[in-house]
Order: sequence, then structure tokens, then C-alpha cells
Amino acid sequence: MAEAGTETGGSMHEGLLSAVEGAGPLLQRDYWAIIDGCGCSPSELMELVSSRFAEFAPEELVIFGRETERDSPIEPGDELRVRIRGAGTFRVRIIHRDRQSITMATLPGHPEAGRITFGAYRNERGDVIFHIRSRARSGSRVKYLGFRTGGEAMQTNTWTDFVNTVALTVGQGVIGFIHAETTVMKEAHENADDVRGPTFLARGD
Repeated sequence: MAEAGTETGGSMHEGLLSAVEGAGPLLQRDYWAIIDGCGCSPSELMELVSSRFAEFAPEELVIFGRETERDSPIEPGDELRVRIRGAGTFRVRIIHRDRQSITMATLPGHPEAGRITFGAYRNERGDVIFHIRSRARSGSRVKYLGFRTGGEAMQTNTWTDFVNTVALTVGQGVIGFIHAETTVMKEAHENADDVRGPTFLARGD
């Protein structure tokens, strides 16, 4: 596995569609749940996710595919095609990976401008939590208006389904329910955000 922050040919962060280039408020969206009877450690869970990422997304809403087809886990520098129902096909790039998280960023043309991190860690009781956090704006003003009319619900369904499928793959589902929370990022928080790294730090294996 590549070391965290490793760049490929100095171009890892070139040509991305960053959040500052988007439209509308910068939103932080969190989707997470405690996995019931998780049969692996957080790092093992993320190795599984990196190896079978496309399998966890609901195909009726979104389909992921690698730009360069191979069977190895996704790594920094890899790009994925993203076919979103009713919107088209776009691309994202893996910009960071460590033992407990994977982060991808959007490329020009994507409906959103920003990045998203998938990570796993333990709570104080030792339960395994799978967590997805995005920080993004709409990719353009037109896409911002479209997102408000239906895209937000589709995104919530996509990532809550992703969390649930992961939980059913490595355990017996989720304990309680899947949390879905949206926060408007304040300017001070945005200015302090490291856009080259993950949206949160997954710690506790």
C-alpha cells in the first residue's frame, strides 16, 4: 500500500476541481454507523473497501469503474469513472490513503467540487465505526440549483446504502441506525482545512 501523502509524478493534486472553484455553501456531510459484530479490524475493513470499492455502491444510483482496469486495491493516483443516474459520467482521483482511510477528490465536470473520505476506526467501547465524510460545494451554479431539487436526497441514499452494505459484509449490519448529518462550514474552518489530505483522521485500530 502506498504511504500516506505519496504523490505520483508530482501530479497527484494537479487538475482537481477543488471546493473553492465550486458554487454555493461549503457543506460537510457525514454518514456513519457502528457495525454490529464486526469480524475484522478497521484497517482490515479498509483494505476490503479499497479492493472492492465499486461493489459497495448501489448500482441503481451510481456505478464506479477504474480508468485503468486491474484487480489491485485502489491507491493514490488512481482515477475512477463515476456514472451517476440522471447526471452522466464523471471522474474522481484517489489523493490519499493510509491504513484506515481512503480519500478521493473530484475532477472537472463533476457535479461537486471537493473531496470525500472513507474511513474506519473504533469508539471507546471498541466497536468498529465506518464513516464517510465529504466536504464539497456544487461544481457550478447551475449544478447547485439542480442539486437542491433532487441531488441531495440521491447523495444521502447513495452513501447510507454504501455504509449499510459494508456493515452487512463485515458484520451483522448496523447498531441502531445510520447517521446522516450536514454542516455548513464556516470560513475559519474552511481556511484551516488541508485540501490535500483526508476530511477526518481515522484512528484506533
